[in-house]
Amino acid sequence: MAKKVSLVLMTYNSSANLEKTLHSIENQDYPNIEVCIQDSCSTDTTIDIIKNYASSSHNSVIWRSEKDTGIYDGLNRSIKMATGDYILVMNDEFTCDDALTKLVTTLEREEASFPTDSNKRIVGVHSDLVYADNGKIIRYWHMGRGTIWSGWCPAHPTMLIKREIYEKYGLYDTSYVSASDYEYMVRFLKDKENVLAYVPEVLVSMFVGGTSNEGVYNYWRSITESLRGIHANGIYCGLWMTFLRTVRVAMQFLRKR
Repeated sequence: MAKKVSLVLMTYNSSANLEKTLHSIENQDYPNIEVCIQDSCSTDTTIDIIKNYASSSHNSVIWRSEKDTGIYDGLNRSIKMATGDYILVMNDEFTCDDALTKLVTTLEREEASFPTDSNKRIVGVHSDLVYADNGKIIRYWHMGRGTIWSGWCPAHPTMLIKREIYEKYGLYDTSYVSASDYEYMVRFLKDKENVLAYVPEVLVSMFVGGTSNEGVYNYWRSITESLRGIHANGIYCGLWMTFLRTVRVAMQFLRKR
């Protein structure tokens, strides 16, 4: 039997995009999906959308509506519901019906082919993504492979990781406003034995907006929080890593689709 994939969602007055996300999940051909939704007491039609989905989906659906303190607290609560072998944060859209199949297949293929005497191990997988606004691609992100030391960072919305990573490294730090996901990736990828497999395809379309990429102030806050996250993990070349990461981001704008 295929290993279970838990897709974790956080919602708060998310009716504008939630149906797109759930429709995208429902169309996946992967045979063993669990959907975990933490809603922060929405006051629009979000809860009605969740209820309708939970009653009609062919996937296993676990959800609750209770007040949380923000994105990362909601994410942590959703992860605590998850029982899957693999976990992926999903608040956007898959670009194809076999996106999850491609992620899991690539992870398991690379894991099986890894040398048994290697001091490294495959702990997850990621892919490319695009930012889109009502179906129109605004920005394309080619993630490739690399190390956090070179300014590389996987796209969090595409990253499917083994649940053992959360068990070993804990959950997201709720003291961050916009960069707890980056801090978390630094936290487990700084240990160089942890390796991510890679699917060189666009598998996720990310909705435009968000706490880290909407406006100059939010981007600056994300940068300063990222520096804090690097230093919190005992790395003292944070400025250099941040510079390299900024260069990588700038190069994405020059890349042809």
